[in-house]
Parts: sequence; C-alpha cells; structure tokens
Amino acid sequence: MAAGWLRLLAVLMLLLQPAAAVWPRPQVQRSPRGGGRCLLPPGRFRFGHAAGSAVGPGCTVLEAAFQRYRALLFGAARPTENEPVPSTENPPQALPCTQLLVFVATPDCDGFPNLDSKESYKLSVSEGSLLLSADAVWGALRGLETFSQLVGRDQNGAYYINKTEIEDFPRFPHRGLLLDTSRHYLPLRAILETLDVMAYNKFNVFHWHIVDDPSFPYESSTFPELSKQGAFNAMSHVYTAGDVQAVIEYARLRGIRVIAEFDTPGHTLSWGPGAPGLLTPCYSGKHPSGTYGPINPILNRTYQFVTSLFQEVSSVFPDFFLHLGGDEVDFTCWKSNPEIRAFMKQMGFDEDYRKLESFYIQRLLDIVSSLGKGSILWQEVFDNGVKLRPDSVIHVWKTSKPYMEEMADVTKAGYQALLSTPWYLNRISYGQDWMAAYQVEPLKFKGSAKQKDLVIGGEACMWGEYVDVTNLTPRLWPRAGAVAERLWSNASVRNLQDAYMRLAAFRCQLLGRGVQAQPLYVGYCENEFGGF
Repeated sequence: MAAGWLRLLAVLMLLLQPAAAVWPRPQVQRSPRGGGRCLLPPGRFRFGHAAGSAVGPGCTVLEAAFQRYRALLFGAARPTENEPVPSTENPPQALPCTQLLVFVATPDCDGFPNLDSKESYKLSVSEGSLLLSADAVWGALRGLETFSQLVGRDQNGAYYINKTEIEDFPRFPHRGLLLDTSRHYLPLRAILETLDVMAYNKFNVFHWHIVDDPSFPYESSTFPELSKQGAFNAMSHVYTAGDVQAVIEYARLRGIRVIAEFDTPGHTLSWGPGAPGLLTPCYSGKHPSGTYGPINPILNRTYQFVTSLFQEVSSVFPDFFLHLGGDEVDFTCWKSNPEIRAFMKQMGFDEDYRKLESFYIQRLLDIVSSLGKGSILWQEVFDNGVKLRPDSVIHVWKTSKPYMEEMADVTKAGYQALLSTPWYLNRISYGQDWMAAYQVEPLKFKGSAKQKDLVIGGEACMWGEYVDVTNLTPRLWPRAGAVAERLWSNASVRNLQDAYMRLAAFRCQLLGRGVQAQPLYVGYCENEFGGF
C-alpha cells in the first residue's frame, strides 16, 4: 500500500469520532436520516432485562457482563437516582437514555457455548430508548460489545450513543485464537487478559495448545509426574486444576469455548520424564542412543495410558471437541527401533510408516469417541491417509502446497475444515502485515457449495518460540483483529482504507481499556496513556 494514503488516513483518524465504527463490522448497520443521539448519564444508566425475556437477574452470564461493561464505559461512576443530566451543547434531539434493555429469547444461561450456539443479535438506538435482543445469551454478549464500542464522549465530557439500527450475526461459527503455553509458560493473568480482548473482537474459541516438546505445564490429577518432571518449573510454571477451571469459567462468561490440545504421537518429548516407557527409544545402529522419539505405538500400555489421560482431559474440558494434534510426526526414531521394525513387518506395513501413524491415530480416535468427544486434527493426519471418523475436523496449517488446494481436498473428502495457514501471527514483518491477513478469503477454493458449507471457520495462531508474557499482547493486538473481522463480517467487507480507519479507532479503544495494542501506523490516540 502506498505510504501517501496511509499518512492521509492517519490524519483522518485524528478527526474520527470515537463512536463512529464497530470492529468487527456488523452485517447490517443503518443510521436514521437527520442523525440524533441519546445521552447516557453514567450515574443513572443501567442495564436491565426486557419484559418477556427468557433470562432475568439470575443469569450469571449477563449479570457479569453488565458489571464488566459498566466499568468499561464509565469507570468508577456509580448509579445514583437523582444525578442530573450533564449540561452539554448537544443538539435538541439528544435525549437521555438511562437503560439498555436486553431481551433473550431462549433460557439457556448456565451451560457452555458450543459450535451451534446462536450469536446473532439486534441493537436499536432510538429517541430515549435502547433495546438489545438476541436468540441466546451468547448473542447478547456480542451485542453488548457492539454497544460499548458505539458509546462516545463529546467535548463537554458527556457520554452519548448515536441513533442506529444493527442486525448482526457471525459468518463462521468457529472463530479461534491459539496460544502456545509450552514453549513459553504464560501466566494465568496473561491468558485471562487475552480472553478479554478476544471477547472485544468477538472471537469465540480459545485453542489452548497447552503442552508440547519443551514443557508439560498441565497438572494432571491422574499422572501428576507429567508436570512434576515435564514442566519448566513444577512449582511456578504449571496450570493447576484451579487455574484450568478459572480459564474455562472466565471464557464461558465471555461466550468463549476452550478447546484443549494434547498433541500426539509427536511433540511429546516433555511427556517422557513423567511417563517412563511411553516414548519410543531411538537406536544408533544396534544400540539405544539414549534419545527418544514419538509415543511408542506398538505397546498395549501406551493405549492404557492414553485412555486414562484423555478420560481426565474429557472430564476437565467441557467442550465437545478435543484437539488431538497429529502433526509433524518424525518417523526417524521409529525407523531406528528394531522392535518397531519387527511390528511393521508383522502387521504387513512394509516400510510405510504412515501406516503405523494411522494405526495409532485410529486407536486414539476410537478412545476419544468412546468418551463422547469429537476430534480436531492437524492436516498431516488427513494428508497421510489416516482412516478418520466422519465427524473429524481437519485443521489446515501447512504451506507445502497452496492452502486453498488443501481446503478443497479436505472438504471434497467430506470433512469439516478450519483454516490457519495465512494467520500465523507469530510470523511478523515490518509494516502493515495485518493487511495480508485481512485480505484472505477462506472460501476462495474450487469446490461446490456443499464443500464450502463444511468450512466452519478458522483460527489465528500465536506460537511461542519467541513470544512470552512480555510481548504477547502487542504482537497479538490489533493484528488478530484482522482475522476476527474476516471470520465475523460479511465476505463483501474488504475495503482496506475503511478497515484501516476502523481498526485504528478500535486500537485506540483497546488502549483506553488498558490493552497494550501496538500501533498500525503514525499518529496518536487521545487516551493512549489511560491504561498504563
């Protein structure tokens, strides 16, 4: 993009009203002719439940959201019955609005969001009236976020919201963000703060890549030695049962699913010290080399271990799906091991170690299915011809061939697909690298309408080789917002100039909320030091 229009947009940003745009862009937004606005007196403003709503004051999800958004909008202001409306220079049609009424059609409030959860909502701002209606509580959460972004302050300090009508719903049901907590341990606080910003962007899946080769920070009740021996520090760098439950509940209150990934049979070196005999001994010639490779797939005790571990994981994480990994399985160690080679000959696998991988994955899928869970797997499992269950979800990430060809192949085979290849946010470059992520079209592959219906969404990924708590937030935000809008908004929302202005304004809002989001380009925000 030419630097000239970027400089012009940076200047225009300084003039942009803070309540002029929403990120991600709603499906439909209409403003009445003649404009007009409602004033929001902080001391008297309340969130309330509309008459006939299926959920009321007992709904913890909404009550918690009301408290969060009051704090985000007004800070320390407290409701008082007799607070006067501030004296302002607003036009005569600026009437006070003292309550946002929320109507929810279905009563489910105590459960967890899932792939089929309804997130649609309608927001109406008219003279003296604010109404948010949604089919489900999860849609109400999305509407509250939109409402919060539309609230601005005039030069006299008065809060207001412009008259508008919004009808909104997500384009894709799975809009995820992956965090890697193995290569660098992320403190609980950092995860919770990330969940907050995910909600601001209307992401709804936290893909927790919780363990990997470098460390095993998940504290297992069934196999406590895994974290004792496999974590960087068994006291300070583990996620206890309480930590995990805190993440799951914190996410639930924001309409976010938590999908845990326990990647096998590769990426398991940190498992070995706490589970002797689980990994494959590698050989140098006729003798063990003292190193280990992937999980040993030929031993019955391997499957006893895996069954017990996933029984625990299935009970801890309530989402229907578990991410089982299956990527980057290095066959070198298996090839060096004489017992593995003998098993291969016995099974008639010849020298095709993909068949051995398939042998393991198929048994793992059966175990997970018997526990009532669905499976998400990285694309290598599909590429290597593993016999999958019909409800398996394939997660596309590789660049070895054009990822749209992979999406076409996966969906042609009848599997649901997730896209991540173009959204690896740990890969950075100087300049406006969010634009490349923004311009991706997940359905731009050759295939039938039925195939494209199998694309359930995608995920932005933040791998942790060079990311820890010191740089996680600015590297994620607002860049991940480009992926959020692509997965939420209509496919026709593609104008980069418009996106730049809205994303820059949204970044200023994030700064006001205390999020250390990095700048898009030159310029400044009125509230850029408010959270620091």
